[in-house]
Amino acid sequence: MSRITRRHALGAAAATALTGLALAGLARTAGATSDPRATGHQHPEGHAGHDGPQPFSETFQGRRIEGAPSHADGHHGGYAVRIDGEELHVMRNADSTWVSVINHYETFTTPRAVARAAVIELQGARLVPLA
Repeated sequence: MSRITRRHALGAAAATALTGLALAGLARTAGATSDPRATGHQHPEGHAGHDGPQPFSETFQGRRIEGAPSHADGHHGGYAVRIDGEELHVMRNADSTWVSVINHYETFTTPRAVARAAVIELQGARLVPLA
């Protein structure tokens, strides 16, 4: 009769934890977000393949959101997002997801989704420019 050792038990627990983390990462990469109104999941809207996201301009929940490629400060591949004319600082992650200063712990598939999520999070408050 074999006895389970502490090393075997810890190894099995670690393997289980790693499997859970991998599955959670796959679910998040598949486009999971807390508000389905904010994102497109399977085929992200505004996506233009390898060239980056397309410009957008729309009214979302009574707020004017706009986004377009930006070459400010000489950064190639930048993207500018505005809510009611005020700049929302956004950043593209290495995995091609997007975050903003409003939702910096949540990733989104497109800059449009980031802008919509920021509008939802602001709950009618004015976006204040960063100093």
